[in-house]
Amino acid sequence: MKYILNFKKILVLTAIVMLAGACEDFLDRPTEDSYTIDSFYKTDEQCFQAANVLYNAPWYDFQRGWGDIGDVMAGNIYKSSNENPYASFSLTGTDENLANASNSLWLVNGHCNAVIENIATKAGPDVSQETKNTVTGEAMVWKSLAYFYLVRCWGAVPIIHSNSEIIGAGTATTLYKNRVEDIYEYIIRTLNKAITLLPESNAPGRLDRYSAYALLSKVYLTRSGYDQSGSRIQADLDKAKEYAAMVINESGRTLEPVYSNLFRISTGNRNRECLISWQWVASDQWCSQNSLQSDLALNNFTGMADSWGTWTGPTLDLEWAFGDDAKSKTRNDIDARRKATMMMFGDYYPYFWRDMGGFTATWDDENNVAGATFGIGTGANCVKHIVGNTEDHKAEYGSASQRMATSLSTHLLRLAEVYLIYAEAVLGNQASTSDAEALRLYNLVHQRSVPNADDETSLTFDKIFRERRLELACEGEFWYDLVRLHYYNPDLAKQIINQQERGSYGNLRAYYLGEVDESSVELYSFKVNVTDDSKFLLPFPSNDINMNPRLLEEPVPFDFNTIDY
Repeated sequence: MKYILNFKKILVLTAIVMLAGACEDFLDRPTEDSYTIDSFYKTDEQCFQAANVLYNAPWYDFQRGWGDIGDVMAGNIYKSSNENPYASFSLTGTDENLANASNSLWLVNGHCNAVIENIATKAGPDVSQETKNTVTGEAMVWKSLAYFYLVRCWGAVPIIHSNSEIIGAGTATTLYKNRVEDIYEYIIRTLNKAITLLPESNAPGRLDRYSAYALLSKVYLTRSGYDQSGSRIQADLDKAKEYAAMVINESGRTLEPVYSNLFRISTGNRNRECLISWQWVASDQWCSQNSLQSDLALNNFTGMADSWGTWTGPTLDLEWAFGDDAKSKTRNDIDARRKATMMMFGDYYPYFWRDMGGFTATWDDENNVAGATFGIGTGANCVKHIVGNTEDHKAEYGSASQRMATSLSTHLLRLAEVYLIYAEAVLGNQASTSDAEALRLYNLVHQRSVPNADDETSLTFDKIFRERRLELACEGEFWYDLVRLHYYNPDLAKQIINQQERGSYGNLRAYYLGEVDESSVELYSFKVNVTDDSKFLLPFPSNDINMNPRLLEEPVPFDFNTIDY
């Protein structure tokens, strides 16, 4: 991995990037040439500034490939064509987005290690113990999340606990992978340590103790099925339930009443439902910004010639899961999450193009004043991660967006997911459950977006799994649900994937323009046939293997005696 192989270079970059960039409020950082590492970490404010970078910049390249892995592979997003390597499971180690995503996660780990070590060795006498604890805890949670992505994407990877130890030993290019079970244990130990350090509440948008509890509950739920056959480890399910309950009952957090508000700058950034989020800002500092709009929004949607997502959008399979179908000109708006996730023919959004009276999704080139027309054969484009044009960004944030740059936060773990984690942990290995608390939490999530739905009186795995897909659709999550399922029920995971419709419609635009009737709309079906269990692991980037061939060797146990927690 590039992080391992260019360790000294990245450690220098860690110091530079940590002191560079610009962000509003608690993400402000000093200018690059104001300090050196030895003269920094002298005040509480400087220590918090050192951790600010962990909320955006090193994650940037993972953000760009986050949807490819989390939603294109999972069958939630159609991207350009059926030949897309993520959609067709033909991904190889030469894929650029894959290499960037891997490198980004190792950069996160490097930054986190640097913050932890610098706080321990360079914090001045005027820095309070509370500040040192909080900043160290934040870094430990981000480090844990990076490893959680790494282990679910690539399985066995090296555990790099300390930057300085690796450099001192000169082993950066010869590291062995560590066993998957050891990586999960390392994540759990790191999160438990973070919990002892983090405060119960922190500045809005920053991690707190309940952020760590929430992630820990998700890690336990995932680990419960690892290398099992047909059932999950009850002790891990119990832990997942325990920690989810702590978040639910003690954090003071509640669900945002309006689902779509979660994905708007003015109402979604720093929203109390959101436990872990990337905090982006449009600025002149590259990598501080959210670039997802450029990849997902319709061509020229922003008015800045910086969006090219006309041929990227939700799959037919996801439309059908919501009970809608692009083949019909009549929308089924029973579930509010559908419209908040994907725009389809006839949908009106008052918060997009508000300076022009709002945006209506149409296939009519002449009446679409900004030229943002549909071109995708699934008849749907993304709404989540979209801010709109520069006037929309001003209205939401107070300043204009920039080229390939918005200030919209990206939510990685929300309270609604914790509710569903609790329900799934209670269900565990049972065929169904009527547990009152599990039902209450499930119904709160479901009825927020389907307010007229009857209360569920019994929960099954299929019901919870489907609800997770709809609640978290296009939030980079569904692939990891499939990986988690594959841990203990690989046949069902493959069955779900193989049954998905990943194709598109022909003549859809002509149908919407009235040039042909509905009978002329032809389904160009595309389904995969995943039979190989290795498809649930991503290939290592080729450059990483060339520089460290040990990535292809069998993993080894991690010596937990080498760490102090």
